[in-house]
Amino acid sequence: MKHYIDFHRDVSFEDLDYLLDTAIDLKAKTKAGIEHHLLKGKTLAMIFTKSSTRTRVSFEVGMYQLGGMALFLSNNDIQIGRGETIYDTANVLSGMVDGIMIRTFKHQDVQDLADFGRIPVINGLTDDQHPTQVLADLLTIKEHKGTLKGLKMAYLGDGNNMANSLLHACAKAGMDISVASPKDYTCPEKYFAEALEDAAVTGSKIVKTEDPFEAAEGADVIYTDTWTSMGQEAEKAKRVEIFKNYQVNSKLMGVAHKDAIFMHCLPAYRGYEVTEDVIDGPQSVVFDEAENRLHAHKAILVNCFLN
Repeated sequence: MKHYIDFHRDVSFEDLDYLLDTAIDLKAKTKAGIEHHLLKGKTLAMIFTKSSTRTRVSFEVGMYQLGGMALFLSNNDIQIGRGETIYDTANVLSGMVDGIMIRTFKHQDVQDLADFGRIPVINGLTDDQHPTQVLADLLTIKEHKGTLKGLKMAYLGDGNNMANSLLHACAKAGMDISVASPKDYTCPEKYFAEALEDAAVTGSKIVKTEDPFEAAEGADVIYTDTWTSMGQEAEKAKRVEIFKNYQVNSKLMGVAHKDAIFMHCLPAYRGYEVTEDVIDGPQSVVFDEAENRLHAHKAILVNCFLN
């Protein structure tokens, strides 16, 4: 059984090549109108305790295109929202569906579903990690740059779940990554340490800094995310003040390579973490990135269900 919970732990170097090749192949089939019902008869339970646009649509449409079926389950739809244990939920669903995708707050809840159940579990996002998004990111970079190894990504802003998983993904792919965050808002040391483990194999350079311009210097990819994640709404005014110098704007893009691309996992808040002229400008690939969620997630589903 293959889970997809933690990019560092669950995706080997060989798995990454397979996932990207599969995503590229399935995208080409989708564009050509070629059916690819690799998961005919399979069912995916999708548990959402956090709201979603891209994750829900990509997994639901992905299962349909693969010939399977997805069930949307919110807190209001299942007993987990009324206090049923993860243990009971995992065992009940293991007898009825072929896999679980969950988007929730606590990372341990995802791990518990995998530990207690008997079917593959996919982490659609937690407060700690966002491993499904970063596969779509790598696919997008490969499409636009032709390669991954040796490129430099600069991540600017909050050291959140997105930054944690980007550390994992870049190190695994052999990309350099510089993370620029305020001192008290950078990624936990655990994620830098895990990235360095893979970087020792791939040659990726991992840099932590408080200077956004130092991080962006010579970058091939500029990446940012919201300054206020779900559950942090009460801190918004404080965070805007703390992160204002980390905004991606034309001045910051000017120190990256001339052909650098801008990425954001969305939803984006124009005028905060990124200016309108950048996200809507010619260097932005955010909508390619969003579309690639569909194809990357199909590759994850195939990998978890069939391998």
